[in-house]
Amino acid sequence: MNTLFGTDGIRGVANVEPMTAETALAIGRATAYVCKHIDRQHRILIGKDTRLSGYMIENALTAGICSMGVDVFLVGPVPTPGIAFMTHNMRAQAGMVISASHNPYQDNGIKIFSRDGYKLSNELEKNIEELVSTGRINAIRPTADAVGKAKRIDDAVGRYIVFCKNTFPEDLTLDGYTVVIDCANGATYKVAPIIFSELGARVIPIHNRPDGMNINRDCGSQHTEDLARTVRRTHADIGLAFDGDGDRLIAVDERGRIANGDHLLYVSALAMKQAGRLPNDLVVITPMSNQGLRTAFARAGIRYLEAPVGDRNVLEIMRREGARLGGEQSGHIIFPDYHTTGDGIISALQCLAVMRRTGRPLSELTAPAPVLPQILINVPVSRKPPLEDVPAVQQAVAEAERKLAGRGRVLIRYSGTEPICRVMIEAPTRDAAAAQAEALADIVRTALAEPG
Repeated sequence: MNTLFGTDGIRGVANVEPMTAETALAIGRATAYVCKHIDRQHRILIGKDTRLSGYMIENALTAGICSMGVDVFLVGPVPTPGIAFMTHNMRAQAGMVISASHNPYQDNGIKIFSRDGYKLSNELEKNIEELVSTGRINAIRPTADAVGKAKRIDDAVGRYIVFCKNTFPEDLTLDGYTVVIDCANGATYKVAPIIFSELGARVIPIHNRPDGMNINRDCGSQHTEDLARTVRRTHADIGLAFDGDGDRLIAVDERGRIANGDHLLYVSALAMKQAGRLPNDLVVITPMSNQGLRTAFARAGIRYLEAPVGDRNVLEIMRREGARLGGEQSGHIIFPDYHTTGDGIISALQCLAVMRRTGRPLSELTAPAPVLPQILINVPVSRKPPLEDVPAVQQAVAEAERKLAGRGRVLIRYSGTEPICRVMIEAPTRDAAAAQAEALADIVRTALAEPG
């Protein structure tokens, strides 16, 4: 079997390896076995987003876990960060989320959280992978009263709603605000409208009627056009777009303009610095963060460190350096004062708290961090050799950097979850960025579509 775990769990086309019922059953068994030997509590939570294939994988995981003598708590459709919270809150050994995040509905995935609410360590992932790939887990079979049982937790949504609301300042409300919420037909479709309305906002929910196949389809954090139109039409104060599993946030200001993860990081970083809540004036970002954010941080006296792309990597450096804020341009933002992982709803609440506290609209708060024109092209690839070992790609990168002459950036990397190479160019103008990105993408497309 190929490597199961990527940068954010296991992911693939549902009903095709590794996202088959058979492999999910084995993953459930292996996860239960590994966790059973590090804790006396014998229970694992399972949550999911709204994909049609979630039923199939949920039942397979449940069967696998129970077959190892571990009980299962099923919580149904809940945002990924909700599972992280409940795993720790309910003292479970682990929490498993069935989701492919922002991917289309035909994909699915499995993310695993440890009992402390953080994503499972690389070491434990390797243990699970070894048990599955070698088949060793197949010989371990409790019988009779040693098998586990499963039950549904009916108040899961309520627990998470209270948790999120408690991250919003007690002395503030959202009274008078109109908030458009794009739920991506995903895991936030129940909880998000309730949270913001209970805090006082007039909520206009869109894309909140999942049918198993419309998750992320022309909506959510990857497709904000409808959200921007709705904000302008309703004269809303802000638009919030979550991805399918609710751990990302992309906002739209009152003028209908995008405020991505970089903008939101700037808004929170400046507010935290001014309030004395940003230790060492430090924020953790990734190479994908725009030069505009870096320049704005420098002007505000805010330091930053770069982590490799991926919220797991961001969090690792945050914990090492004691940083209280970090995130990615894609909308994963981590506030460790409130949660152990990125949470789109909590990110939105912190942004709204700054708006309410300052009395300023989002467009004004983000104005000091204008973005340099950036073009990102996702190039499908059939293989992923080290990029430094592909001469044609290296030559093309060098040529793009020569043409930019220090007035932009080139970044090229593989996706950790999809058969894609990401080509990103920043340049003084959008036309220049597009031209350089297209030229580089063509080289990558040709070089990595050929057999190795």
